[in-house]
Amino acid sequence: MRLANLAGRAVVVTGDHAVDVEQASGGRFGADPQALFDDWQAFADWASTVPDAAAAASVAFEATELGAPVPRPRQVFAIGLNYAEHAAEAGYPPDSMPVTFTKFPSSIVGPDAVVELPEGNVDWEVELVVVIGREAYRVDRAHAWDHVAGLTIGQDLSERVTQLQGSAPQFSLGKSFPGFGPTGPWLVTPDEFADRDDLAISCTLSGEGMQASRTSMMLYDVPELLMRLSAVCPLLPGDIIFSGTPSGIGNRRTPPRFIGPDDVLVSEIEGIGTLTTRFTARIENEGGAQDD
Repeated sequence: MRLANLAGRAVVVTGDHAVDVEQASGGRFGADPQALFDDWQAFADWASTVPDAAAAASVAFEATELGAPVPRPRQVFAIGLNYAEHAAEAGYPPDSMPVTFTKFPSSIVGPDAVVELPEGNVDWEVELVVVIGREAYRVDRAHAWDHVAGLTIGQDLSERVTQLQGSAPQFSLGKSFPGFGPTGPWLVTPDEFADRDDLAISCTLSGEGMQASRTSMMLYDVPELLMRLSAVCPLLPGDIIFSGTPSGIGNRRTPPRFIGPDDVLVSEIEGIGTLTTRFTARIENEGGAQDD
């Protein structure tokens, strides 16, 4: 199943058409995409019958109409240095614990967002995003995937000056400017993948390849991340986890390269699709004041 947010309404995607969840279920499930995670198993069971039961009611849609598939997560976890090559390029040895921080939920946007660049150096980080469908607390590896609603694509956009200023890094602040959490284009349930643990992942910036790897190269795979995170705190339905980025980020290039106005960032993960993010210069208010 592919679940999307079409103009603020939950839809099941079938090819290039969408089935409205509230209408097709006769009101059993509401229109709010976020609310579906509170009763995920019942929804997933119902949705497995949607293509046949509601095909006649499906409508065509444009990718520009899609919002974040998980628009209001209560918790956003993010993992750093989860690919060995990225850890090496960043100058850190692999750690014995996943490096964990957050992106504040106000940064989450959809798959065709236009992001206003703040002052500083904005970098890209394509990531597999894991969506929780059933509360996970102290889960073991063997049952970790049972708690996953689906997977989507994310960009952990990062402003490096804010992130690295001071004696201790400000990971969360530097990664939480408005629009710094593009996600989408939809959530894909794990049963859709031939091998959910080994997916090609890549991104291009204005047509130039920047990152390319496979999720099987993670130091901590999805079950391990859920096991480690849920050992500390409950993972709640509708929470999301940015699972880390491969090598190829901008601030480790020679010379460094950062995102500029009019750049187009295209992120892709096998079996999910593409996520397109566009950028504009920081906008000034009348009188010269800058809009923060």
